[in-house]
Amino acid sequence: MSKIAVVNAGSSSVKFAIFDAADEAPTMRLRGLIEGIGAAPRVNLFGAGGETLLREDVAPEGFDHAAATRTMMRVAAPWLDGKDIAVVGHRVVHGGGRFCAPVLATAAVVDELSQFVPLAPLHQPHNLAVIRALLAEHPQLPQVACFDTAFHASQPPLAQAFAIPRQYSQAGVRRYGFHGISYQYVARRLGAVAPGLAQARVIVAHLGNGASLCAMKEGKSVATTMGFSTVDGLMMGTRCGAIDAGVLLHLMDRYGLDARRLEDLIYRESGLLGISGISSDMRTLRASSAPQAKEAIALFVYRIQREIGSLAAALGGLDAIVFTAGIGENDAATRAEVAEGCAWLGVALDDAANREARTTVSSPQSQVAVLVIPTNEELEIAQSAWRLAAR
Repeated sequence: MSKIAVVNAGSSSVKFAIFDAADEAPTMRLRGLIEGIGAAPRVNLFGAGGETLLREDVAPEGFDHAAATRTMMRVAAPWLDGKDIAVVGHRVVHGGGRFCAPVLATAAVVDELSQFVPLAPLHQPHNLAVIRALLAEHPQLPQVACFDTAFHASQPPLAQAFAIPRQYSQAGVRRYGFHGISYQYVARRLGAVAPGLAQARVIVAHLGNGASLCAMKEGKSVATTMGFSTVDGLMMGTRCGAIDAGVLLHLMDRYGLDARRLEDLIYRESGLLGISGISSDMRTLRASSAPQAKEAIALFVYRIQREIGSLAAALGGLDAIVFTAGIGENDAATRAEVAEGCAWLGVALDDAANREARTTVSSPQSQVAVLVIPTNEELEIAQSAWRLAAR
């Protein structure tokens, strides 16, 4: 059986998974993580059940994303049952206004995608580095780019616009939205687990180290909290979320912060970490008795509650809320606190169902259905890559 590889490259890591190819439901056979790129590289390989298959430290000298790509292919090869990888699917954060669906990642396409590096400087260069490395090492191997921005292309122009001079909007300064691969997967799963909600007015809460909300109607994106960049909207693990642009001007004028220093501040030093001064990890903050930890959690929840109100207005009402991603799937306390602040919308949880993270966690009396649907971006990419390669 042919194999599908799925790759998600970050600044210091390359995550990958190997699937058995199938038209409807590819099966994951292998998962890997190459971490510490640029510092102390280590290769981790896991079976489908999470069992450790390999741990290997790598010499750091010259170990860049191209070297990580070669290492990925080397360590995966013995576990492919003698089959070749038929296609590689990649998570690419930004497709701009040009790429609104998965696309074969040729050299020409990669060159075009590199134009969006200024729009996603923390993600795009690393996403593309692995594609380039595979193009150089395995030029005949089909590669498919899947975009975090693509799902939101269905939004009406008003939802994408900033109130700035038209010349900048025409140059691409608009709200793009992100986490689209996750939202696409959840939209598909919602149709399977709750068919009656597939065409409804739904807010999906993708809550993890990166966090956003998406308002969907009939399974399509209507509005989302992230905008031009991945720092907008909700407070996150280390990202500040929505901030008055005047604050940034003040920090530049009063404290002499330049663009790169501001980038560090809003992307890497803020959010749960910045408010608590303890950690960006919700599990650590929940276990802490420090008042700063409690304040960070309270602000995180408050921002979600406010944005749910905004998106409910964009939808003209609300039929369901879906929690997904690391915090959304695993932190019952966050779900309960968010729901409590949305009681005015008719949201009510079943405490036992919420503690057990059942698929439906709303009470029978709730006017809004509340669900927990684990996301699976890797599977969504695998399916998209296989369908496109098969065509």
